[in-house]
Amino acid sequence: MSKSPLSSCVNRIEESPTLAITAKAIKLKAEGRDIIALAAGEPDFDTPDFIKEAAIKAINNGFTKYTPVSGTASLKQAVLSKLKRDNGLDYKIDEVVVSVGGKQSIFNLCLAILEHGDEVIIPAPYWVSYTDIVNLTGASPIVVECDIDQSFKMTPSQLEQNITKKTKLIFLNSPSNPTGAVYSESELRALADILMRHPQIYIGTDDIYEHINLTGESFNNILMIEPSLKDRVIILNGVSKAYSMTGWRIGFAAGPKLIIAAMSKLQSQSTSNPTSISQVAAEAALNGGKECMLPMIKAFKERHDFVVEKLNNIDGFKCIPAEGAFYAFIDAKKAINNLFDNKKIKEANDLSLTEYLIESQGVAVVPGSAFGLSGYFRISFATSMENLVESMKRIKQAVEG
Repeated sequence: MSKSPLSSCVNRIEESPTLAITAKAIKLKAEGRDIIALAAGEPDFDTPDFIKEAAIKAINNGFTKYTPVSGTASLKQAVLSKLKRDNGLDYKIDEVVVSVGGKQSIFNLCLAILEHGDEVIIPAPYWVSYTDIVNLTGASPIVVECDIDQSFKMTPSQLEQNITKKTKLIFLNSPSNPTGAVYSESELRALADILMRHPQIYIGTDDIYEHINLTGESFNNILMIEPSLKDRVIILNGVSKAYSMTGWRIGFAAGPKLIIAAMSKLQSQSTSNPTSISQVAAEAALNGGKECMLPMIKAFKERHDFVVEKLNNIDGFKCIPAEGAFYAFIDAKKAINNLFDNKKIKEANDLSLTEYLIESQGVAVVPGSAFGLSGYFRISFATSMENLVESMKRIKQAVEG
């Protein structure tokens, strides 16, 4: 047999599970199946008009050429103003890089600081791409399971137990994808106290769902709680979720000048600058205030309350309320066992459950194992209430019928 032409690098990663399930749902729809897709983390609201108008004006003004690799000066200034206004954090313009979406910021960070032998602590459930991006660098993801009984949040003792001399980075994502969990001020304080004793560890705080707030509580990240960590914290954020701008592909990172420069250097050899027109749109979004978010957040809260109630009334499911983002993460272990015992699913796991839901009822969800915690599944309620009402009926029928 001839040697595979594929590199060991690409063989260390998998296709994004959420994108794969979304693609399957689209394919089945195209074949005429009645599919409700609850997989993608994408607001169903349109990008606000004032943002679109800024982009149209940029096109008409001929702003369609290359920009500086790390973003335009005016967009970076908007990022600096946002960080000061919303988070009370002061950065300089050479401590910010704008990227082609939040995923590229995370990708650039990992490639900039990680190498073979390093370890990265990742609390699970985690966003699906963290582990694969870490694997791509040759470093090792150290997955810390945080189940429903601890509200899907890593405890200080878990953090302490998983730190070694090889630990280089930790990811914190609050509000969380896939659970909607939010670390409180006291919980962040306890994690910060431990990290202050381990100066070799960098902290990537993924704040992409910062403004999708379902409780009204003030947002905090670990740097806001402990400013002395500034030379080790990289803030990762973007406009995709709060401004319903997923397709515009604009993320940004703020952190130590040396690391930001390295991330920019990597970007110069991959995508170069983010799209010029998208940068103008993102600048308008960041400078435009939060009022445009309010109807969307209100709708997400109403949908959240509906699906949590309905899911907890399905036999074998347990779903705790989320505090942010637009996801529900359901403990389905009892339902999985019941379905397996009744020969409705092939294997007693979340993969078989999600396959059963899409094949029998046309509802696409993401298995918990994709997020590092088996026996669960995730739904996105960033879709219409009509879809949610119908999908809850179908899931109940699948599990109890």
